[in-house]
Amino acid sequence: MEFLGDSVLSLIVSTYIYNDFKNLPEGGLSKLRASLVCERSLAKCAEQLCLGKYLLLSKGEESTGGRTRPSILADVLEAIIAAIYLDGGIAEAERFTISILSESINQAKDGKGVFKDYKTALQEQIQQLDGSIEYVHVKEYGPEHKKVFTVDVCSGGKALARADGRSKKEAEQKAAHKALKKIGYEKI
Repeated sequence: MEFLGDSVLSLIVSTYIYNDFKNLPEGGLSKLRASLVCERSLAKCAEQLCLGKYLLLSKGEESTGGRTRPSILADVLEAIIAAIYLDGGIAEAERFTISILSESINQAKDGKGVFKDYKTALQEQIQQLDGSIEYVHVKEYGPEHKKVFTVDVCSGGKALARADGRSKKEAEQKAAHKALKKIGYEKI
């Protein structure tokens, strides 16, 4: 269901922003869509709907904070979108999806509140210098339910920045953000 929901979500959001943000170029539309359908955005919506309390989890997942884990919450929301689509069709899935994302969409219209993809921004900056980037997972520590990951972002064999996060993705985003600041990228 999560697989189908992901596709339905992408179609709905793509259609909506294509119609509502007519002046944005294709790259801008892609970045906007990515910020609206990313794990962080979907998990926030799932939290607002209190979906975590309705999950049936294994004892291990329960004890390690599964009810609040962003990846699980985002997956559950995608599965719900698929269920609505299968039961009520695309119009009902669209009504639900746009209503839960309305706050994020409105913030995007105002140019604020949209999740910034620092990894993409860093990649774009480094590519302009004919370079490439690599994320190196340095270590992980802490108990299972509070695991912390440390990541270096490197270019040309040199570490640009190091950051910690509750997931590898979060640590990578934080490291990219630090690297962008370090190289003086003004838009961040």
